[in-house]
Amino acid sequence: MPESNRGVALGALAFLLWGIAALYWPLLSAAEPSEILAHRMVWSLLAMCVFLFLARRGWSWLPAVVRSPRRLLPVAAAAVLISLNWWGFIFSVSIEQTLQASLAYFINPLMSVCLGVVFFSERLRAAQWVAVGLGTLAVLVMAVGYGVTPWLSLLMASSFAAYGAVKKYVDLDGMQSLTVETLVMFLPALGFVVYLEAAGSSSAFSVSPAHTALLVGGGFVTALPLLLFGMATRKVPLSVIGMLQYIAPSIMFFVGWLVQDEEMPLARWLGFSLVWLALCVFAFDQVRGARSRRASRARPRDDGPLEAAEMTGTAESAGAGESAGAGDGGSEARTPPRRPLSEGPARPDPAD
Repeated sequence: MPESNRGVALGALAFLLWGIAALYWPLLSAAEPSEILAHRMVWSLLAMCVFLFLARRGWSWLPAVVRSPRRLLPVAAAAVLISLNWWGFIFSVSIEQTLQASLAYFINPLMSVCLGVVFFSERLRAAQWVAVGLGTLAVLVMAVGYGVTPWLSLLMASSFAAYGAVKKYVDLDGMQSLTVETLVMFLPALGFVVYLEAAGSSSAFSVSPAHTALLVGGGFVTALPLLLFGMATRKVPLSVIGMLQYIAPSIMFFVGWLVQDEEMPLARWLGFSLVWLALCVFAFDQVRGARSRRASRARPRDDGPLEAAEMTGTAESAGAGESAGAGDGGSEARTPPRRPLSEGPARPDPAD
């Protein structure tokens, strides 16, 4: 199988697993969402240890990261944001509000674009402004129709978009970054689990062996699709990943509507229709932009001969840049160049 086809298959499988996960967490209804989240954090570290062992990656890279605040702090911030996203997802599906989770991941690309405008001073194309406007209108329609703002959707979408923005400053690969994130979350989560056990309010070992196994399995349900996603992003363009990512919220939508029998009044249908229309505009703009960039790269360039003085100046500039890079020194990697969020959906390890 060609690498590109393999990448598409891995990405599709990752988003398929994230969508099906909407059926997994309600099986743990005997536990509170906060307890499920704590166990998810604890057992995710175990899952990452297993995956590192199977991949024969080792741990030699970890001390350099821990000793470097510049490398550790972005990962720690990412861990906090993804924890908030996980809690919102677990809470929404546990109270059978899966459609809010679906809406969150439908509007997530639009939220990423908004972050790019507000925090990175990025400029949007006309089609992107139209998509953002339609997404905003969709939220307003649902809020008016229900008499309440879909705050769970906004919480999940904003935390995941912020997670993607922070991950742009992380210079670790997907497996390493996720391992450090789970390490950051491990001690607080373990402390909360121990507290629940001591207070007699834990469900981990008091419900059934199946319940205990499901809590442990939550770590692997979390880590496996993240790893598949990381493998896929190295084999296919981001524009393809951006299209594949709508597999998960589409599955969540049908789980909420058909399996959990959530209400679908007119306001909700109108809201989702506006979101889907916004995504069509967004996707069309992304595909058109990708084709334009490929065509631009394919055109032969004829800049003519360079003057000797210009060539000398360019060489000197390059040498100066290399010297500046070497001056950073140590094991700390320099901050990678920032990719504009408006170029498409962020490339983070998605939460669910």
